[in-house]
Amino acid sequence: MIRKIFRQMLAAQILSAMTVMLCMLVDSIMIGRFLGVDSMSAYGLSNPVLLVFAAYGTMLSAGIQVMCGKTMGAGDREGTDACFSASAVMALSVALTGMVLVLLFLTPLATLLGAGKPGADPVFNLTKDYLKGFIIGAPAFITAQIMVPFMQISGNRLRLVLAVVLMTLSDVAFDLLNVFVFHGGTFGMGLASSLSYYLALAVALPYFFSKKCMFRLRLKAVTRRLCGEILKYGVPTVINALAMVVLVFTLNKVLLAVGGKGAVASYSVISTVGNICYSFSSGAGSVALMLAAIFYSDEDRTAIHSLVRTMSIYAVVMDIVVIIAVLPLAPALVGLFLEDLSAKDLAVRGLRLFSFSLLPCSLNSTFKNYYQGIGRVRLTELISVLQNMAFPVLAALILSSFLGTDGVWLCFLFGESLTLAVICFIVWRKNGRVSASAEDFALLPESFGVAAADTLEMTVKSQAEAADASVRAADFCTAHGESARNSMLISLCVEEMVNNIVEHGFREGKTYQSVDIRILFKGDDKVIRIRDNCVSFDPVEYLKLHETDDPAAHIGIRMVMKMVKKANYVNSLGLNNLTLTL
Repeated sequence: MIRKIFRQMLAAQILSAMTVMLCMLVDSIMIGRFLGVDSMSAYGLSNPVLLVFAAYGTMLSAGIQVMCGKTMGAGDREGTDACFSASAVMALSVALTGMVLVLLFLTPLATLLGAGKPGADPVFNLTKDYLKGFIIGAPAFITAQIMVPFMQISGNRLRLVLAVVLMTLSDVAFDLLNVFVFHGGTFGMGLASSLSYYLALAVALPYFFSKKCMFRLRLKAVTRRLCGEILKYGVPTVINALAMVVLVFTLNKVLLAVGGKGAVASYSVISTVGNICYSFSSGAGSVALMLAAIFYSDEDRTAIHSLVRTMSIYAVVMDIVVIIAVLPLAPALVGLFLEDLSAKDLAVRGLRLFSFSLLPCSLNSTFKNYYQGIGRVRLTELISVLQNMAFPVLAALILSSFLGTDGVWLCFLFGESLTLAVICFIVWRKNGRVSASAEDFALLPESFGVAAADTLEMTVKSQAEAADASVRAADFCTAHGESARNSMLISLCVEEMVNNIVEHGFREGKTYQSVDIRILFKGDDKVIRIRDNCVSFDPVEYLKLHETDDPAAHIGIRMVMKMVKKANYVNSLGLNNLTLTL
């Protein structure tokens, strides 16, 4: 079940990450090809403003995934609603404030960005124009970023995919209309991006206003402490972005010294293509972050081990495929940006050398996000600094002195490899042995969750298996000293609830459907946790909505609810999660 949910989420997350990069790629190609060098300069000068808004949105998104993972894992609906409400307030307030400030102070902002002086340089007005067009879409841009985790949590992956695909296609269409029909210049290019964000929002928003929406806007639940928690868990993402800024600045300086402007131009192309390649590792990392937060809060050691194993395999396989694709396609990819033969040859060689860094990068990024999800924030920050600044900068400075530009291209491979070595060293030192097992790399504290001896885990895919699970549950309870009566009650709970899922939730011909059962002895409590990937169904709410005097109606669910002290249901990631405490 973990592999399936990871795979389902991964496709949507990669597409979402890649779409943003593709939009930026399309914008840069269209501006460079049709609007000229001055417009391209204006676009480049505007990028810091774009990156500030993007960094804020990414920070919120990461914080949301950790916080909502905790509340969803604990079955805390009110906490999830509070997180949803706080993120909406934080996104819109900053986006609207930022939009107003940029529009009011366009002239000094363009000067600060290095666009020259008013009237003296044509790039100045072009920079203002692009900022004006883009900033109109800031509210949609940031809101769309925070909607991604909420749509993943609610299982609305198809709607998410439709939104990001529409954003990409509409951005291309609006860019073409601006260039060939409306002749709107750089303002039109910025406005085209804004309109594409609003269209994506138009696809996503209806769910959040529908009765099916699992999130509720509760403004009274928004507190300063909650907002601070969301930002705190998003800080590693900002550190990651700042480290990359330092890296880009340093490499530009080194390349200018050893290869001149042609090398800097080549690096720009490699960065653009590289960002698209990074979509695969960043997509896997985002999924790992969300699932890690949920399973960690649920104290599900088995699910976490399965997650670490699954995310590692997918990260490695995906990036091997990407490397194999980039090596022969490098000339064609570079040709989209450069026409000068010498610069093109340099960029092709650089892109090929850079591509080998993708394999260790995918593992570093995935583990970095996983550790962020389980609350190891300092380790996440350390990996960010080593991966995106310290090691590649050090490698570039050393290798470029005797390999020239090749040394700079190889700095990515050396930087990522050294970072992975540090992660392995930390894991091996903590566990006291050299191992590549998922259990060791999970870095879970010894006190995490319930001891294996006090846990029974089973997977059911048929009614016959449900009957067997009931017998095993009774035997497990008896072995733990429970009375025959209590063992029978727990066995009945398992049998009734699982049979109900198999009978009414399973769809004929669907082989991927299953029910995961965990029985835990936690102190004086006996806890039954049932997770399935069938049709959404809340038995607790169902009984409230279907109260009747007929003693035979819904007898199975009613019997179970009378036996338990507490029943909690939550639907997350498209999975039903029911926790029964006896």
